[in-house]
Amino acid sequence: MSNSFDSQIVLHEEVATALREGRGIVALETTIVVQGLPAPVNLEVARQCEDAVRAGGSVPATIGILDGNVIVGLTIDQLDKLASPSRNAAKLSARDLGLALATGIDGATTVAGTIAVASRVGIDVMATGGLGGVHRDAGRSYDESADLTAMSRTSMLVVASGVKSILDIGATLERLDTLGVAVAGFQTNKFPGFYRRDSGFELDWSLENVAQAALAFLEHRRFSATGFLVANPVAEDLQLDSQVHDDGLESALAKANLLGVTGKDVTPVLLAEFASFSAGRSVQVNKDLVVSNARVAGEIATEFARIKL
Repeated sequence: MSNSFDSQIVLHEEVATALREGRGIVALETTIVVQGLPAPVNLEVARQCEDAVRAGGSVPATIGILDGNVIVGLTIDQLDKLASPSRNAAKLSARDLGLALATGIDGATTVAGTIAVASRVGIDVMATGGLGGVHRDAGRSYDESADLTAMSRTSMLVVASGVKSILDIGATLERLDTLGVAVAGFQTNKFPGFYRRDSGFELDWSLENVAQAALAFLEHRRFSATGFLVANPVAEDLQLDSQVHDDGLESALAKANLLGVTGKDVTPVLLAEFASFSAGRSVQVNKDLVVSNARVAGEIATEFARIKL
């Protein structure tokens, strides 16, 4: 770890070299490691995601704040340190980054936080499990993920398995449309529902392969400064059983309502209840889909780096 982008952004040497050489790089968020998945699965998934990005021909850049610095390219040892309960790492959206640095707080970056850092250093592509979105009670709570705003103002290609099914998927798609964010299915015209391949919502656009995805993003940039969502569904044989999904969703929403959680605390509670209800099956699906997204992102980033020169 020897390359400083500025006084508080530290690039892993491999990431810095890839940036200088114009190679494909994929930014990876860290809330899935620190707040999203239980140990030791969390670190296993982190390794597998980085391996999947490399298999796609690109360099992984896992992002988080540790010991007063934004690290772009956390090592597994650093991730282990960040994920330790004793660190009490915060969940950092884009708005929180400066505050965390100023107050010396360690933190894991959300999609929005990761996009902000990745864009700052010149990374074009990121991968995650599911994008944040509009919550089901947003008409009352006004609860909407900052991920959507980040994508509306940052030219970043994000590969995700749609949005988490605990959200209001229809409202989220409407917001993405209003915000001017391009949305296309990867080899599908159905918008994924995270644990399920099909959320029940049709998409206007479908991309046949990574070359088409990279070209579409390049052309999108000619006309818009907004982000580009590539919706990659979980494999059909790996998706959560529909009945388990629907019953688990009902149980999770009831649990969140009972606890009265709000804001950034909602999603971790819902996902934990989903995992409990499905006897861990939802965790496995989450693991499978995020690794798949990392692989697709790695391939797209490689192709995008080739054609944008």
